Amino acid sequence: MFIQTEQTPNPATLKFIPGEPVVADGSADFRSPDDAAGKSPLAERLFGIDQVTGVFLGPDFITVTKGDAAEWYLLKPAILGVIMEHFTAGQPVLTEGVDLKADDVAGEEIDDDTEEIVSQIKELLETRVRPAVAQDGGDIVFQAFQNGVVYLHMRGACAGCPSSTATLKMGIENMLRHYIPEVTEVRAV
Repeated sequence: MFIQTEQTPNPATLKFIPGEPVVADGSADFRSPDDAAGKSPLAERLFGIDQVTGVFLGPDFITVTKGDAAEWYLLKPAILGVIMEHFTAGQPVLTEGVDLKADDVAGEEIDDDTEEIVSQIKELLETRVRPAVAQDGGDIVFQAFQNGVVYLHMRGACAGCPSSTATLKMGIENMLRHYIPEVTEVRAV
């Protein structure tokens, strides 16, 4: 098994591509060992490595976040070993019966006045933003639309990324404002 690694815009996060599907439908973001407990045997094992502070599971990649005191040249071999051993043994990435949709950020209750706007926002995020962000090892999930402001939840490499503010303001906000005049601002939750 050959596992590729890619840097992400977030220097604390590295993307691992095992060459096989990781999560069939959706994604899973674990910010602590307690988050992963009972949900993902792979994430639990990765959190067993000292200084691993986050694990994000995408469709065909695994994004690992490290603590400030750690160096990638020391962590990377241990992470590669855990991923390789896990996939080679044929172990499940997620515990059977885990509902990934339950881990998604709950959105606001949508009224009839904003239902069409929210639908347009979600469509643009799904078709134009999420694929690009996934290439960088992250994900962006819609949370709410209130008074012209779109609230998004940053996951994986996007969470805590130094360039995430620029991505939100200069990329996503400008695009949404261009296509949907009712959008005045985009904020991270």
